Amino acid sequence: MSQERFLALDLGAESGRGVVGTLSEANHLTLGEVHRFPNGPIRMGDSLHWDLPRLVAECRIAIGKASEGGRLRALGVDTWGVDFGLLGPGGELVGLPFHYRDPRTQGQIEKVFARVPQEEVFASTGIQTMPINTLFQLAALRERSPRVLEAARTLLFMPDLLHYYLTGRAESEYTIASTSQMLNATTRTWATDLLKSLDLPADILPAVLPAGAGYGTLTPTEADLTGAGAVPVIAPGGHDTACAVAAVPAEGSGWAYLSSGTWSLLGVEVPRPILTPEAAAANVTNEGGVGGTIRLLKNIAGLWLVQECRRAYARLGSERTYEQLTRLAAEAPALSHIVDPDHPSLMAPSDMPRAIRELCLQNGQLPPEGVGATIRCCLDSLGLKYRAVLETLERLTGQAIHTLHIVGGGTQNRLLNQIAADATGRHVLAGPIEATATGSVLLQAMAQGRIGSLGELRAIVRASFPVEAYTPDPLARAQWDDAYQAAIASGRLSGA
Repeated sequence: MSQERFLALDLGAESGRGVVGTLSEANHLTLGEVHRFPNGPIRMGDSLHWDLPRLVAECRIAIGKASEGGRLRALGVDTWGVDFGLLGPGGELVGLPFHYRDPRTQGQIEKVFARVPQEEVFASTGIQTMPINTLFQLAALRERSPRVLEAARTLLFMPDLLHYYLTGRAESEYTIASTSQMLNATTRTWATDLLKSLDLPADILPAVLPAGAGYGTLTPTEADLTGAGAVPVIAPGGHDTACAVAAVPAEGSGWAYLSSGTWSLLGVEVPRPILTPEAAAANVTNEGGVGGTIRLLKNIAGLWLVQECRRAYARLGSERTYEQLTRLAAEAPALSHIVDPDHPSLMAPSDMPRAIRELCLQNGQLPPEGVGATIRCCLDSLGLKYRAVLETLERLTGQAIHTLHIVGGGTQNRLLNQIAADATGRHVLAGPIEATATGSVLLQAMAQGRIGSLGELRAIVRASFPVEAYTPDPLARAQWDDAYQAAIASGRLSGA
């Protein structure tokens, strides 16, 4: 069998790229980026949107560049969760998709739960309550722009939208649909009773296909525009975290994953959703995984805090790379300032460093002074949050977690990796960096019959990419334990 080439179109909240994965006869995978482009919200009036036409064009460029190196066996798209676009009766786009940080969802959680109690919503969907969820976005749309909703005939999540423009097929993939808080976690079908109770249209929701489902091939127009020909299009796992978790190079049991990037997605794989009152109280989420799994996890703000600090410093004329910011943080004293990364005031502030200072003052702490101390506050706070979530996951599953696998772009922050080990007291294995693209490529290969199982897929990851190990510093254990207990006791850090 000759080498086979697959294209992962991986779109994140900050950037997107096309990555070609080449799988050899010996099951060794190599990756090569062929196209990268910036991504981010565009402001139109008081609203934040995604520039979907540009994203379609960038994907088309990536397919064209990838095809210059030889024929593609398949391609697939993954993106972040919850956001969606609406199609009209003729398949036309009804407005630009909203960005999940658009403020229109403010107050919608309370309004939704006034109609259907929170515990009932969780018992049905198993999803962590967050204002960004599709359920609350759709409720906001019904309230603010009912005519837009009336004009819609089909709702498609972001990867589904891109697959639609590439293939003409308007269907949804399971892992991305599960992020919406509108899918029944047990039946894996739309929670129509919930939607009916909230006066939200269920008839605009398309068929849900499993991860790895084929969407046919590129349309003749796309095949011609890209020069790629009739390449098969596969939904590898439309949600980027589903792809990243598939590529965790784990073996056996007793491990958790952390997909580290703009968001920190920290969780474990379980065979079925955990919908207990304890899980609801902990506000964990049961998202769809690949291979019949459920990803029991917690969404944590992640390196968003650092990214927004960097943007704020740049606006003041002090442009620094992430490496420079991390170096300054390493020079600052540890555990001097702790905030909850998921505090509402840090969700979308106009000035992140100022928001952190104000939160510290509100919590009875002296605020961090200077760039290094502020970034160190972000990283230390994330480390302690990881510990709180791991303890919650152990309690919910009844299983001890001894190893934390960190994957994704955040693995390049070695200081945060070591903080994760010290704060949690767990052995940390970091890598691969390109977990999402790796998972996408190998899930496409699995769908084509090239790989037999999720276990075989992970064996290929272990054989193809190195990992870096981090061991908790025994000399710092007491300091981290004390800081954790103090942060929990004072309410500066939520227990989950």
